[in-house]
Amino acid sequence: MAISFGFQTYTWQMSYEKYRDQLDHIMDVAAEAGGIGIEPEVCMLGRYRDAPLALLDALNQRGLQLGALCLALDWRHGVETEEERSEADRVIRYLEHFPGTVLTMVQLPGKDRSELASRQANALANINAVARRASEQGIPCAYHPNSPSGSIFRVEDDYKVLLNGLDARYCGYAPDTGHISKGGMDVEAIIRTYRSLIKHVHFKDMNAANESWSALGEGSIDHKAIMRYLNETGYDGWIMVEEESKGAESDPDRVTLQNGVYIREELAVMGE
Repeated sequence: MAISFGFQTYTWQMSYEKYRDQLDHIMDVAAEAGGIGIEPEVCMLGRYRDAPLALLDALNQRGLQLGALCLALDWRHGVETEEERSEADRVIRYLEHFPGTVLTMVQLPGKDRSELASRQANALANINAVARRASEQGIPCAYHPNSPSGSIFRVEDDYKVLLNGLDARYCGYAPDTGHISKGGMDVEAIIRTYRSLIKHVHFKDMNAANESWSALGEGSIDHKAIMRYLNETGYDGWIMVEEESKGAESDPDRVTLQNGVYIREELAVMGE
């Protein structure tokens, strides 16, 4: 199998009030950009939130797949709250209609990094619990760390805690190249170090000089080298592309089409 490219809907989620129930439009743009899949956060499902068969039909009409579905919760306590467990189990049931789709998980960032060790331990307990239940239903899982200032898995020491704390029987790692760089780390080194855990990948570019997000191929991250390494090591999962630049916030359709050109002309050909 070859690497599959798709688009993460956070590019549109930054303008949430405008796009919160526009998944049909987003799927149209993703297909036009040449992607074969999408990865929405649960909040972006809109009218499809409780209608998995309708989403499956909408995807099929466009020749798309649900490559992944992202569950974002607080996970602040030692065990899931009743509300968190209910939502996670609802999403697991939803994904039973999409065999092979990856359940990606991300913790909503806090306001700061106080009580870091206990918060990390609590998050890991919750993530592993959700992943175990999902895996029992045949659903592959991967955790996606992010880089806002209040994220508890943000810098290299945090990654050591996270990636040694994930229960690899149930949960893999979903590296995001932009968030790795934003956390002050060497993107290629992190991906090489934790390659055995990687089950899903996000590509996002940034300019390291001023830490500003950019279009794919216009930043400092060598995505061609990363693509080459993933191919060499037999990675055959998804690469989901997203953008968080100011241009993406104002015109997510345009930047997605632009990123699609870069994928086709610079990245996809490397796997042929």
